[in-house]
Amino acid sequence: MKSFVAILTQFIFRLSFGLALGMALTSPRAVTSGYYRNHLYVLLGLNVLVAMVAITSGQFQAAPGIVAAVLSYAGAVLWLYEKPRAGIALLAILSAVCLWGAWAATNWQLVDTPLRGMLMAGDVLSSGLLLGITMAAMFLGHWYLNSPTMAIAPLERLVVMMGGAAAIRGLVEAGILVHYFSQVTPSSGQFLFIVLRWLSGIVGPLVLAVMTYKTLQIPNTQSATGILYVGVIGTFLGELTSLLLNLPAAGAT
Repeated sequence: MKSFVAILTQFIFRLSFGLALGMALTSPRAVTSGYYRNHLYVLLGLNVLVAMVAITSGQFQAAPGIVAAVLSYAGAVLWLYEKPRAGIALLAILSAVCLWGAWAATNWQLVDTPLRGMLMAGDVLSSGLLLGITMAAMFLGHWYLNSPTMAIAPLERLVVMMGGAAAIRGLVEAGILVHYFSQVTPSSGQFLFIVLRWLSGIVGPLVLAVMTYKTLQIPNTQSATGILYVGVIGTFLGELTSLLLNLPAAGAT
């Protein structure tokens, strides 16, 4: 049970951090306010869930989830009343709060060397960026169904950031693997999970980011959104596998 709570808490906070950041980096001059408002409700639901899990389990701090939920609701109200500057600023603050939540739920007691500390910090940051920016891109692609006259440039920018986030995640994971292999020899079962993690969560998103960008050159936002749906599934599977492989660092005891 504690392992499940640890994985769920880390996953939600990392996703929320990256999603809020991806939305904050999307220009409101080119994207309608409904994109921000509707998906802040998604962040509201995610952070209410993680706050409830923290309260009922007593395993993690409830404060980050509660603060993030309040900020998500306040942000949705700001976008409802067409306050883009305040809305973007609040999204940036929300992203920082969710990063705080992921940070607080990480087992920093495992840090015994500066290298391990850097790898654990990079793990949290790169995971959140990949999860959240991929989700933000998919949400924006889907939003073109509601506002088909929007410019494609914001979606192209998010897709480029998705590819960059996948590359950064790959570098961090490579460092973690080298450090891990220098200490222990993985079992055959662990090796299979590592292969699954790389194919679905790093190589897959990189390839899909290129495919999506090429599709947007046609341009065809519907097909691009379909590819991004696959990217979201791949990143979810990859990051959940990564958390499962690294339970102690995720806060499970």
